[in-house]
Parts: sequence; structure tokens; C-alpha cells
Amino acid sequence: MGIFSRFTDIINSNINSLLDKAEDPEKMVRLIIQEMEDTLVEVRSASAKTIANKKDVSNRVARLNNEVSEWQDKAELALSKDREDLARAALHEKQKTAESAKSLQHELSLIESELAKLQSETGQLQEKLADAKTRQKTILMRQKTVSSRLEVKRRLDSNTVDNAMGKFEQFERKIDDLESQVEAYDIGKKTLKDEFAELEAGGKIDSELEALKKKMQAKSEKPAAKVKKS
Repeated sequence: MGIFSRFTDIINSNINSLLDKAEDPEKMVRLIIQEMEDTLVEVRSASAKTIANKKDVSNRVARLNNEVSEWQDKAELALSKDREDLARAALHEKQKTAESAKSLQHELSLIESELAKLQSETGQLQEKLADAKTRQKTILMRQKTVSSRLEVKRRLDSNTVDNAMGKFEQFERKIDDLESQVEAYDIGKKTLKDEFAELEAGGKIDSELEALKKKMQAKSEKPAAKVKKS
């Protein structure tokens, strides 16, 4: 089973559990990120063990290859001394050692292949974790915004705002009534300022009336002057 197969099973299980319990999105997102971080720790630990195993197998393959060379040298030495029996035995040991080296080399190839997949999956997991952390802020912000909007909607639908506005209007009407009562008390009463205003207005009327009289008198005198001159 690949890392992501196991990781997906864990995440899906937790998400379903959270949904069943009606947990909030913020808690769900935190849990998903925590699961990804825990899995990443496990993956890195597995990678470290695999790398150590690779080094051990590589060293064993190298030692066996050296032994193959040594048995080859011994076989040549035995033949040079006319010891064909020893040469045959040396070649037999060389063959056994070469087969062991070949088997270990195959094991090493498998380890390298698994390590490459592990490193690739680790890189993908790191990218997904970084993406999840980036999205976390956006998701939480959206969740808070939606919650605020929902609260506003609930208040509007519950007529709370309308009732409050109705009370404001009643209060404004009471103030209007009080102002009207105050103005009613002042009807028919002249203040000192009003009396001076009347005097000023009267003076202007007198001036205009006097000017009008002079104008009318001047018009009436003009015809008489013309008759006298002829």
C-alpha cells in the first residue's frame, strides 16, 4: 500500500467522522493538516530507514564483488602452481559469491525503486501540506464571514431590527410632539427681538410711503407748469 493510499483512508475516515458529529470546518481543517504533518513525519522516518538499508545492502554488494575478484585471483594462482583442484574449488566459491552478489544487487534495485517512489510521494505530500496551510486561512475566513452573514440574516428575519427601528420612530414622534408643545407656548408672544424687527419694518414702510407721496406730487405738478408757460 502506498503512502497516499493509507493517508487517504485516514483522512476520509476522519472527515466522515467529523461530518457525522457535525463538527465545525475549522476543527476539521486543523485535523486534516495535523494528519498530513503526522504522516509526513512517518514518511521521513521510513525514508531514513530505507536509505540506511540501501547503504547496508550496497556495502554488502561491494564486499561480495571484492570476494569475486579475490576468488578469481586465487583460481589463477592455483593454476599457476599446477593445482587444478584448488583452482576448481576457487572458481566454485567465486560462482557462489557472484550469485549472492547478483541476488543482493536485485534487492538493492528494488530498494532504490521504492526509495524513489517514497521520495516522490514525500514531495507530493509536502506540496499538499503547504497548499492546505495556505487554504486554511481562506477557509477559516470564509467560515467566519458566512457565520456573520447567517447571524445577520437571522436577526433580520426575527424582526429584531424592524422592532428597533419602530422604537426609534416612536421616540422621534414623541420629540416632535414635545417641540410642537414648546412652539405652541410661544404663539402670540412677542419677544424684544420681534418688537425691534417690527420697528425696523415700520420705518422702511414709512420711508417708502414718503417717497411714493413725493413721486405722486411731482407728477401732479408737471402739467400745471406747462399750462402756465404757454
